[in-house]
Amino acid sequence: MRGWRAATEDALYGPRGFYRRPEGPAGHFRTSVHASPLFARAVARLLRLVDEALAHPAELAFVDMGAGRGELVTGVLRALPADVAARARGYAVERAARPAGLDHRIEWMPEPPPGVTGLLFANEWLDNVPLDVAEVDAHGVPRLVLVGPDGTECLGGPVRGADAAWLRRWWPLTGTADGPAPAGRSSSDSGGPFAGDSPSEGLRAEIGLPRDAAWASAVAGLGRGLAVAVDYGHGAGARPPFGTLTGFREGRGTAPVPDGSCDITAHVALDACMLPGGRLLSQRAALRALGVSGERPPASLAATDPAGYVRALAAAGEAAELTARGGLGDFGWLVQPVGVTDPLAGVGG
Repeated sequence: MRGWRAATEDALYGPRGFYRRPEGPAGHFRTSVHASPLFARAVARLLRLVDEALAHPAELAFVDMGAGRGELVTGVLRALPADVAARARGYAVERAARPAGLDHRIEWMPEPPPGVTGLLFANEWLDNVPLDVAEVDAHGVPRLVLVGPDGTECLGGPVRGADAAWLRRWWPLTGTADGPAPAGRSSSDSGGPFAGDSPSEGLRAEIGLPRDAAWASAVAGLGRGLAVAVDYGHGAGARPPFGTLTGFREGRGTAPVPDGSCDITAHVALDACMLPGGRLLSQRAALRALGVSGERPPASLAATDPAGYVRALAAAGEAAELTARGGLGDFGWLVQPVGVTDPLAGVGG
């Protein structure tokens, strides 16, 4: 038995890991990228706004973190006007091997390029950065959850050090089984990680410290421009009391078994990842600001241009899916400007 972080690392990225399988992520689940080409076009519009904020540099980078099989970076480059595309350079950051037939303009790499100027975009990347899980035992002590290859769990030693400090700050296990801890409640710094509180047995938390570090490292590698992380997440005061760790296989949710047979994912504490100067938006607000609207075309168009009406109606349906409440529209966008004015300034959450 070992912690979920080590088990997930092998299950997703090891030699026989889930993300190294030939079908790629699209064979098992749909992200916004797979839902509609409108998403890549909207990101291309954002890249153009970044280009303007950077005063049109000689080389404009688009860095696709967790690129899958290169679907997003391919769509973004394709959607750029010729004058911008001539200066654009695409980077796909992914641990799996480069797919055959990928656009030669796209550089495939295991780590983000250092010092580039442009837009770094991480769509559903942070949720697959492995992390450990903590659970409160019968004595009120948060302990690491250990897992076997078949998904069987048991409790290990107490959470200590930096992981315990992260829990105190971002996900204090001090609520009840009926819901999360009240916002703003904290523990004493003396007598142990959660002294003075009465955690309930069985409460769980996902320790997001590795994700904070991964995001900080990615942003630090950007010379100037904008970094954006898009993911499903939760904020302080509304953490799920039993965590969110789950699996996906062939389009369906399943038990998270760390044997390479399924995706293993958990929602992201985006507020913990956020660096100074960053802010959070909903995907709904961000995409609408980038021209993605779910409004139906006027019925009069059906009489004057039937084919155009059908195309516009289909696009409206795809836009509605990308911005839907209770669905993709609720994804969080963590927007982090680096040396430039926020191109999405004025867009509310």
